[in-house]
Amino acid sequence: MTQEYIEIRGARENNLKNVDLRLPKRKINIFTGVSGSGKSSIVFDTIATEAQRQLYENFSMFIRNLLPKFPQPDADAIEKLGMAVVVDQKRLGGGSHSTMGTITDISPVLRVLFSRIGKPWVGYANVFSFNDPQGMCPECSGRGRKLGFDPSKFVDRSKSLREGAIQAPGLVSWEKDMYAHSGFFDVDKKLADYTTGEMDLLLYSGPRKFKLKLGEGSMNATYLGLIEKFERAYIRRDIKTLSERKQRSIMPYLQEQPCPACKGARLNEAALSCRVRNRNIAELSAMEVEELIGFLKEVDDAVAAPMIRTLTERLQHLVDMGLGYLSLNRETDTLSGGESQRVKMVKHLGSSLIDVLYIFDEPSVGLHPRDVYRLNGLLQKLRDKGNTVIVVEHDPDVIRIADHIVDVGPHAGTRGGQIMYEGDLEGLLRTDTLTGRFLKHGLPLKTACRVPRGQLPVTGARVNNLQDINVQIPEGILTVVTGVAGSGKSSLIHHAFLQAYPQAVVIDQSAVGTSTRSNPATYTGTMDLIRKAFAAANHVAASLFSFNSKGACENCQGTGVIYTDLAFLEGVKTPCEVCEGRRYKEEVLAYRLNGKSISDVLEMTVSEAAGFFTEKDIRRKLDTMIEVGLEYLTLGQPLSTLSGGECQRIKLASELHKKGSIYVMDEPTTGLHLSDVGRLIELMNGLVSKGNTVIVIEHNLDVIKNADWIIDLGPEGGHKGGQVLFEGTPEALIKNSRSHTGLFLKAAVEGKDR
Repeated sequence: MTQEYIEIRGARENNLKNVDLRLPKRKINIFTGVSGSGKSSIVFDTIATEAQRQLYENFSMFIRNLLPKFPQPDADAIEKLGMAVVVDQKRLGGGSHSTMGTITDISPVLRVLFSRIGKPWVGYANVFSFNDPQGMCPECSGRGRKLGFDPSKFVDRSKSLREGAIQAPGLVSWEKDMYAHSGFFDVDKKLADYTTGEMDLLLYSGPRKFKLKLGEGSMNATYLGLIEKFERAYIRRDIKTLSERKQRSIMPYLQEQPCPACKGARLNEAALSCRVRNRNIAELSAMEVEELIGFLKEVDDAVAAPMIRTLTERLQHLVDMGLGYLSLNRETDTLSGGESQRVKMVKHLGSSLIDVLYIFDEPSVGLHPRDVYRLNGLLQKLRDKGNTVIVVEHDPDVIRIADHIVDVGPHAGTRGGQIMYEGDLEGLLRTDTLTGRFLKHGLPLKTACRVPRGQLPVTGARVNNLQDINVQIPEGILTVVTGVAGSGKSSLIHHAFLQAYPQAVVIDQSAVGTSTRSNPATYTGTMDLIRKAFAAANHVAASLFSFNSKGACENCQGTGVIYTDLAFLEGVKTPCEVCEGRRYKEEVLAYRLNGKSISDVLEMTVSEAAGFFTEKDIRRKLDTMIEVGLEYLTLGQPLSTLSGGECQRIKLASELHKKGSIYVMDEPTTGLHLSDVGRLIELMNGLVSKGNTVIVIEHNLDVIKNADWIIDLGPEGGHKGGQVLFEGTPEALIKNSRSHTGLFLKAAVEGKDR
């Protein structure tokens, strides 16, 4: 059979320089290159955009009006495309009503199962849905949580009522005394010794009449539980109607907590009363996926057989993607970017479609090296069905399975946008490109590790799956926390450690908010300082130099372009005729700083601006951007045009100039090319050299090799993890046969993965 190709001629999106490409169909095509070189411009802005645009043109004008609008890419020709399925790194939203079970369509099948074989029979499938009025808990409307007061802040359990155990805010003395004088309690009994019934009476009781003694007489009074009293006063009314002072005094005591009616199960009593093998649907949804598969396989019922088969098949796909530690009730907006992407992939595994164009954006993000082989198996399975697979990737183990590699470079931004290599892996390894060089030679294992100056202890950690662990995190060195997905790394650092050391500067995986109005200067805070410098030099208000405020061109409102809506067609953007795309009013552009206007400054690259400005605070922020390898970006470049790796580094730059002694980084290598990882390690070492403690959660083997100290969690994910497997140096880890990380680190050092 003759090989067919997707053909691209003269692609000029973003930084692309008239790129011509031929990508073999029904093969795995992997795009490599430094962050910002143009990989995403080819794969997403050119190929994926055109495939989706052409698909949508087949629909009626009415339907097209309701669908996303895709612009025609800037290219001479794009031919022989198929229907595209794009699986990106955008986190799954959806709020509390969207869970892993609903997004993967597993929960609907589970609801049908309960409606067919559950005992007692309570209704059809929608009765088991927390998004349906017939199934949802009436108290929390299916959220499983309610805004409420933390009882631990209202009472001191070490005291009795006589000793002043009631510590609720805003209660006058006679209101506190009423609980002791109600006659319902032993006033000398410590609250810690109360039975469950006594504590419920104290905190949650509804109205009760009693005789309140006043001197020699008494009066009729109404008793209300302490939490019940506050919920009636502040939660079951609009809290915004209270004075600001009262709101400020109450807010510290409010928190989201499990719904008291359904105990977090989200469903009403009828739905929860129905059981399969003595478990209700909420209990099954709370099980880890691997555990749930085992439970379902033991259901012996002829009616249930087709549903069990469908459920176990879909659940097994989650296990195959390294997500067996998650549960169906896990809310989608709590998943990491890597987990979100893998959950999206699961939806396509059971598809019988062929000749589909599957496009993935760094699918290895968040995966331990142990799990990468599962990902490779998925990509190969999609190809073998007769589909074309296109992947943007930096992980060497994923690059190795490519049928065809496209290396984009040579550098980032305006110095990139060219095809450096096309062909197989062996050919790439023979080239002198950055990717070829770094694939052949990994970073060496650190043997001279720094000595800590102290310890930062975390004791008795039991958050999520952590099994009452004690960890000593060394102070003043680079510590890397490793382990398979779901082993408890984030629970240990983001929860247990940060609760004990809240002063730490945290650089997490949260997405950079990208828009046409934000740019490197605004995101890093450099723009505020530049505006002040212009204002001081010209003796005018700083707000004049903001294109989002007083200084904005009135014709385009500071965007620099005029947008024309063309209904179902893609809208047209044209440069503003008044400001000629410079965003500012003419009188603002007349003001100068060292001979340059504010528009001239925004057109400078970071390195040019570092040479132009003499102000120390501006230079410090610009130097941080240079340190993370973003010297080629212009200060005014919209963040919406940056690649994923560039967004990750600009977030690093915005956080690293903050003063602190402890830095926590969560997978900072996300989106970074092999050559950029070396720069990141230099940056971390620079922080340590200044006397800081740096703690990194990471899967990247080059980062792990260069740690001073490693804490490895496992052995597996979920309830099979949460234990400390290893604490020590990289050299000692490769001798540890219990650790998955140790085994892969040893293979990397011995050159088996290079």
